[in-house]
Amino acid sequence: MTALWLCCVSFSANGQESSNLQWHGYFSQGITQSIDSDFITSDNQISAELTEIGLNGLYQVASNISIAGQVVYLDGGNRFEQGSRLDYLFIDWTVDDIAGWQAQIHLGRYKNSHWLYSVTRDVPQTRDTAVLPQSVYFDGFRDVALGSNGIQTRFSKYTDNHVWEVNWSYGRSTINEEQRDYLLGSLALGKIKQDFVHQFSVFWQPASMNWKLGASWLDSDFEYIPLEQDNRFAGMSNIRRFMISMQYFSENWELSSELLREIQDFNGVFTPDYYDKRTGEGGFVQLRYLFSPRFSGLVSYDSYTNDVDDPNGVQLELESGGTVPSYFGYMDTTAVGLRWDIAPKWRLQAEHHWVNGATRAVSLLDPDIADHTEETWRMWSIQLMYWF
Repeated sequence: MTALWLCCVSFSANGQESSNLQWHGYFSQGITQSIDSDFITSDNQISAELTEIGLNGLYQVASNISIAGQVVYLDGGNRFEQGSRLDYLFIDWTVDDIAGWQAQIHLGRYKNSHWLYSVTRDVPQTRDTAVLPQSVYFDGFRDVALGSNGIQTRFSKYTDNHVWEVNWSYGRSTINEEQRDYLLGSLALGKIKQDFVHQFSVFWQPASMNWKLGASWLDSDFEYIPLEQDNRFAGMSNIRRFMISMQYFSENWELSSELLREIQDFNGVFTPDYYDKRTGEGGFVQLRYLFSPRFSGLVSYDSYTNDVDDPNGVQLELESGGTVPSYFGYMDTTAVGLRWDIAPKWRLQAEHHWVNGATRAVSLLDPDIADHTEETWRMWSIQLMYWF
């Protein structure tokens, strides 16, 4: 019902645009399957749980002030919680000249603008694949990574030789039960609170705009508040992420890559005096080739290691007493995709992923983890999109 309501509002609102109010929307439906894994579907089932419906709008309050927002309905199988949500809603204040820089300030629930695809991951027709490289854009944390409640600033400087972009943000997001279970397993009954997420990024492009190089930093604290009768204890965790990004544009092809290093500290939660610190590393490289103005293909390779001191997951299996197989310590994915723009504002997109390992597939703390994913597995989808 929510999906139908959103779709109807989208079409009716589009016919009521004014000079100050603009509406846009999209509808996407597909079929999908994960084989030998419960990452998307369970029991190797082919499913239509690949639905995305969105309505976004912008209202121009003044020449340099606007309000932007987006509400969506998502059904992505086991990847994230099914239902509607507010992706973002913020005030955009633009200042044309601050010592030669153009500034934008976003107040409210802003969109993450620190990674290559963080701004476009919520819209299917601007996404290269339905499932993005999980090393960076893992779907178990989609809603938290997409945006936060707080403040974000963007400073841009254009010269005859190059373009600079500097972003800073500070905020927090609500952690729902699905995300709690991904982090702490289904035995956790309490609440996870994100105390803050602090991010900074810088991007550089030459005047030709065919290159884009960037670096970003993230720091975030989380707190676990247990129930009186709980299988977990009070605790804290900190995540720091360092990432470099690269993108190259040519007439017929596009190459992009991001590499990351994550440092994670855990205190409490499992026992009152528990402490653990580990470093994960990963990244992806992706090539899209344009065969014609309406038809393109994609190939990508994505890799993530949960702990650089245990790259093959041997210690992970030993410490779990064999309940967590070693291949849950890493995940390597090769993907191919095809895109066909069958008509204006209509697109058909297909993809297939071959995966070795499962560290991004399910929570490492799930008591039935060994039953969810084989060492080698695959997933595919076909998706039809319309936007206006």
